[in-house]
Amino acid sequence: MATNQKFSNGFRVNRTMLGTGVVLAGIGTVLSLAGTAIACATLASAGRDYVNRMETPPSEQARRAMQQAKAASMAGLEAWRTEGRTASAN
Repeated sequence: MATNQKFSNGFRVNRTMLGTGVVLAGIGTVLSLAGTAIACATLASAGRDYVNRMETPPSEQARRAMQQAKAASMAGLEAWRTEGRTASAN
């Protein structure tokens, strides 16, 4: 009964099997984390390569989109103001 521990209600635990299960779960966790790290590094590398091969960098695309949004906003505001003036003149 060296490897079994008996509790008061008769529940017996095989400590060797329990220890083996804990060790295997730990090994599985380490392998899973290693696989996740490798997959993340691969995806990050692919993303960097994709961005480096772009004709226009994302920062330039964002700057252009912001300029277009500002211009559209100003055009809409001007149209609203113009419409307000013509409506009040009638």
